[in-house]
Amino acid sequence: MTTLTVDNLSLRYGEKTVLERVSLPEIPAGSLVGILGPNGAGKSTLLRALAGTGRYSGTVHIDGEPLQGMSFLRRVGLIGYLPQELPQPTTLVAYEAVISACRAVRPDLSTAAVEGATEETFDRLGIRHLAFHRLNALSGGQRQMVGLAQVVVRKPALLLLDEPTSALDLRWQIGVLNVIRNIISERDGLCLMALHDINFALRYCDYIALFGAGRRLAFGPPSDAMTPDVLRAAYRIEGRIETCSQGKPFVVTDSVAAADDYGMAGTQHF
Repeated sequence: MTTLTVDNLSLRYGEKTVLERVSLPEIPAGSLVGILGPNGAGKSTLLRALAGTGRYSGTVHIDGEPLQGMSFLRRVGLIGYLPQELPQPTTLVAYEAVISACRAVRPDLSTAAVEGATEETFDRLGIRHLAFHRLNALSGGQRQMVGLAQVVVRKPALLLLDEPTSALDLRWQIGVLNVIRNIISERDGLCLMALHDINFALRYCDYIALFGAGRRLAFGPPSDAMTPDVLRAAYRIEGRIETCSQGKPFVVTDSVAAADDYGMAGTQHF
């Protein structure tokens, strides 16, 4: 079982403080957490910090173990991080790229085990047809799927995915979100996923962490975390939270908020 706690985290990007004194309660195993907020809110910076590749102050614990004390090999074996940047369009074929990513951080696996995990990952993500295509011959969306395969194949306990559906069409977006939900449920793992599509987050995520104006604005189950006040504070829009026929919340936007309504509003949810 994988758990994550974040306490009093402050993040800088260059000389700018992006997020200050951010805390999250212990997130239980099997959860998919949507990381939301406007451009520049610190979503990517937060995921880099949790992956151990960005500077921060405060404490992060994974399964009760402090992130700062982990060795490199321990960290990359435990955490699977997918940045926004797509895999480089090299002459490697997709199968080679995924095999190499697995071998780099799973020296404990035999060649047969690595190959088996790679075969399983291509099938699970529905990209077997891409296996022997060179990366420089793939579209952006196809390379994004290969990048996701490079993370998933390692079977990390904690997935940190930065806009993993940004280059995908609607069918593939839905497919990816369903696969990630199934993976973390089966492994009792945990996934934090930065998304721009609020309604996808509300539909598929167990928790929403919403950031803006340098701090956490809300955290909790989608129906609790997302409110008209929070929408106004984070995105500077007027909107409503409705419920679909399946009981899931979704956002209906009405207008851009007036300039004098841009201040912080609402409370933080737990």
